[in-house]
Amino acid sequence: MFPDAELKIFLTASVQERARRRQQDLKNQGQPELSLEELERSIDERDRKDSTRDIAPLRKAEDAIELVTDALSIEQVTAKIINLYYERLAALSSLSNR
Repeated sequence: MFPDAELKIFLTASVQERARRRQQDLKNQGQPELSLEELERSIDERDRKDSTRDIAPLRKAEDAIELVTDALSIEQVTAKIINLYYERLAALSSLSNR
């Protein structure tokens, strides 16, 4: 979407972690509980479809930084993204000062 962005981040998590998070979301919303196995199958299938579709398949940009979020809270993910942004700004600043 933004091929010239100064910083590209590809957030990801394992299928198992995403299923666990989805199960918790459903529980918090008062929805019927699905098994982790059902959720994992559904997520895995969606990933396969998204990454192999003909138009705009989901994939990490070549110059994106992959951030695996399995063991991270939302606050930790946010902090990592902010740190990556400041690191990129510092790198760009040092390049422009040459």
